[in-house]
Amino acid sequence: MKLHYAAALLCGLILLLPSPAKCQRAGNFDYYLLALSWSPEFCYSHRDSPECGKHLGLIVHGLWPQYSNSPSGPEHCGNQPGLANPGSMLDIMPDPHLIEHEWSTHGTCSGMSANDYFALIRRLYQSIHVPGDLQQPRRQFIIKSSALKQEFERANPGLNDSEIALGCTGPYLNAVEFCFTKDGKLTPCKAVRDCRAPSLRVPAVR
Repeated sequence: MKLHYAAALLCGLILLLPSPAKCQRAGNFDYYLLALSWSPEFCYSHRDSPECGKHLGLIVHGLWPQYSNSPSGPEHCGNQPGLANPGSMLDIMPDPHLIEHEWSTHGTCSGMSANDYFALIRRLYQSIHVPGDLQQPRRQFIIKSSALKQEFERANPGLNDSEIALGCTGPYLNAVEFCFTKDGKLTPCKAVRDCRAPSLRVPAVR
């Protein structure tokens, strides 16, 4: 009992520190980041990945618990069992290893069961409407970062700049990210890295 009390006391002290330090404890985070990966850019350097060769655009990379004062969040919060049927997520997360990794690294920190965590991923993913330009582009195109955000905002009434972030590899788009509260409502992204490239090259879906 003394050890448990000491650990709890230490955790409480850590939470009072004015730094990103936090306890890696399930449910102890501020909001979620839904990361959607632009598959054509990922597959440029990962041709052997199961998702590549399937002519995909935006797919789910993960749903990550985040801290408000840090670009990262808690990871590896336990060894809770994952999905009994990981194949049920392959339509939006087309790599069994990715599904397993996202659960063990991020999902275990959500405070939910695997079934509830992945159900939330699907619900949030389906709540985002992808603009026409990003659905199945057959040619690479260049777009201003601000214009790309505006396209998502037009396709998703109520979405604003503070709730979306873009990821890039140099000048190439590699991700579109959205921030949600724990109960699944859009919220400003705090301390999330946003691509600083003024314009982005969007590789084609082939």
